[in-house]
Amino acid sequence: MSLWRTTPNIEQLNAIQKNTIGEVLDIRFESYDEQSLTASMVIDHRTHQPYGLLHGGASVVLAETVGSMASYLCIDASKFYCVGLEINANHLRGLRTGRVTAVAKAIHIGRTTHVWDIRLSSDEGKASCVSRLTMAVVPLGQNPPAQ
Repeated sequence: MSLWRTTPNIEQLNAIQKNTIGEVLDIRFESYDEQSLTASMVIDHRTHQPYGLLHGGASVVLAETVGSMASYLCIDASKFYCVGLEINANHLRGLRTGRVTAVAKAIHIGRTTHVWDIRLSSDEGKASCVSRLTMAVVPLGQNPPAQ
């Protein structure tokens, strides 16, 4: 059974990136299946830290982007919106070039929170980062929880 309340439309997801950090970092939604959403990000001068490696913060931006969009696709957007509550990341391997790919899979889809496991890997499929993202599901018209 599919996880999605709204079937992902890759073209629309990429169009939403316009005029956001996702556009600046060349984050692209690539694919989905019944249980996951996949996006990738360029590894170049925009995402490097001073030593020429992929910046850990850029990896976290990719993880939060794909996880946030996955949460959005699991809710009734006419009644709710999603905001990030917490994200963590373990950086496993340095990357210098190519694209890094993130796959978000749900750990928990609840009424008020979603928790995502997001795995980032190199073009060669080697793990580079493991992240966990917790999202709050907030009724429209209500302020998000204090952060």
